Amino acid sequence: MKVPPLDLRAQYQTIQEDVLRRVNDVFSSQHFILGPMAEQLEREIASLCGVGYGVGVASGSDALLLSLMALNVKEGDIVVTTPFSFFSTVSSITRLGAKPYFVDIDPETFNLEPDLLAGVQPVGVKAVLPVHLYGQLARMEEIISWAQSSGVALLEDAAQAIGASRHGRMSGNWGTLTAFSFYPTKNLGGAGDGGMIVTSDDELAERLRSLRDHGAKRRYYHDVVGVNSRLDALQAAVLLAKLPHLKAWNEQRRAIADRYRQELADLPIKLPIEEAGNEHVYHQFVIRTDRRDELKAFLDQEGIYTAIFYPIPLHLQECFGFLGYNEGDFPEAEKAAKEVLALPIYPELGEERLEIVVSAMKKFFGAI
Repeated sequence: MKVPPLDLRAQYQTIQEDVLRRVNDVFSSQHFILGPMAEQLEREIASLCGVGYGVGVASGSDALLLSLMALNVKEGDIVVTTPFSFFSTVSSITRLGAKPYFVDIDPETFNLEPDLLAGVQPVGVKAVLPVHLYGQLARMEEIISWAQSSGVALLEDAAQAIGASRHGRMSGNWGTLTAFSFYPTKNLGGAGDGGMIVTSDDELAERLRSLRDHGAKRRYYHDVVGVNSRLDALQAAVLLAKLPHLKAWNEQRRAIADRYRQELADLPIKLPIEEAGNEHVYHQFVIRTDRRDELKAFLDQEGIYTAIFYPIPLHLQECFGFLGYNEGDFPEAEKAAKEVLALPIYPELGEERLEIVVSAMKKFFGAI
């Protein structure tokens, strides 16, 4: 039996009837862009996060870009963020002519290390952009404290952390704005691209609705130059069918993570930690080993498909060479990029496939 990195077909079988019913409602209405379905999803995601507003957009990447636009980040401004994340965390900054100011990561959680913010001079800084990587919230109390004392906005990149919480406070409830992604592989994934921005600031919510629709509050009257980034009603329909299952799916991910920890505890690898007070939703279960590439090749041969998130830190990406960073500038991010490996984790993994992964891991390390 092969073990895929994700099994969306199995997930679909459990919700097919509801998905098709909602999709049929969209076709019956012939209202394909935004509309009642998208508005319902916006309300429900905002309610999940405990905030006032949701603004549906075309992708998680656009959620970041539009959030920065709404915060009036522009050419010459600085946004503090992590060098260890998906590409759009930083491309959303540079597309506006702003400059990312990188802060290295906590090697235990892979999230931005708040202790290092003390060395950041706030002059020119417009926002701080922490990422809740792999499904675990960053140490937000410390980040909020620094942001408030420095007079900068806080934007959460929660693309991988919908439903996660810290001390009972949900992702999406910490920042001035929060960006979510509904890419199909996410814990709550659509049938294509989609994203959401949540906030409790009514002025920012109104500005975001305008920015996602070419900068128009009413059709053909443009107050600012926006973009075309509206959530499709079909995506909203699929997501509304999935949303009631999110909590249970996240709990299943947590249960699988617990099993991995028990079964792999004696191997010479570093297992992911869950900080006290955090409820990690395990978008990825990421181990560390200095034999990463060798292990990945072995698992591939065994039919177990793993992934590397991420093989090159953002400050070393060729397209960001103009920023002037060099190898060695962020040693923890660079070391993580050489050691991280994501094992299969999804609610439909099942006992048999989990045991296949565990057995192969033990076999590689000579534990069986």
